[in-house]
Amino acid sequence: MNHVPTLLVTGASGHLGRAAIDHLLDVVRIPADRLIATTRNPVTLADLAARGVQVRAADFDRPDTLDAAFAGADRLLLVSTDALLEPGQRLRQHRNAVEAAARAGVRHVVYTSMPRPEPGSPLLFAPDHYGTEQALAASTLDWTVLRNAWYFENLFLGLHPILQGGHWYSAAGEGRIAHIARQDLAEAAATALAADFDGRRTLTLTGSEAFTTREIAALVAPIAGKAIEVVDVPVAALVEGMRQAGLPGQLPEVFASFDSNTAAGGLAEVTGDFQALTGRAPLPYRAWLERNAQAIAAA
Repeated sequence: MNHVPTLLVTGASGHLGRAAIDHLLDVVRIPADRLIATTRNPVTLADLAARGVQVRAADFDRPDTLDAAFAGADRLLLVSTDALLEPGQRLRQHRNAVEAAARAGVRHVVYTSMPRPEPGSPLLFAPDHYGTEQALAASTLDWTVLRNAWYFENLFLGLHPILQGGHWYSAAGEGRIAHIARQDLAEAAATALAADFDGRRTLTLTGSEAFTTREIAALVAPIAGKAIEVVDVPVAALVEGMRQAGLPGQLPEVFASFDSNTAAGGLAEVTGDFQALTGRAPLPYRAWLERNAQAIAAA
């Protein structure tokens, strides 16, 4: 009888990790007792535990928790954390996880990275992703790096003030972003985790089209029922505006560097890697906007 691998998903309380778990259970039909879901707070995953999923506590800031959390896993999905307030914290977390995976005898790690994280990227947290990729490369592990483009859902992060004032302040210029739906990326992560691939590979997962900020505004405005004017501003003005809005620490600089990276072309590439991995095309942006029309109008 063939061995059924045990699959582990970190960050299972987050949007992406939970969606990957749900896809594994409900679509791929992985037996619940062959799934491990880790989180800092297992109480939040009580419903998964009730279905038979092994729910374990894991804190990447406490490496002593990881050996027990990862024990028995054959393949592990390492969902990048959201620790952005303290420079270097996220990379330390990821290195702790990579080292623990190797100690636990994990065969394969799937890691959620970003497009073009190499040195020289204007995005301030790109070194976290590149450093994690380097840690995997230096390890004894096999791995799949998923360089995930930005979510369509990121639109909601700033949509309310945009619609309220009618202005979209941007330093992205004519740079393009090949956004993709978060659910599509969760499916891709689940597919890579459940696959029988045991080598090393890097895939860049993008949508099928790349749009400028002005093009996105033109698509969103009629759905929202509000006029949106894109106003070009320097990066320093974006930082100051976010600081005045109360964003703490280095977050204004981090979020402004999204636009710097877009302007530099860091997110413009469109690839066929999503379809090659999942067997289908990613959801188009216009279709996602139509599906979320009510939420957009309510913003």
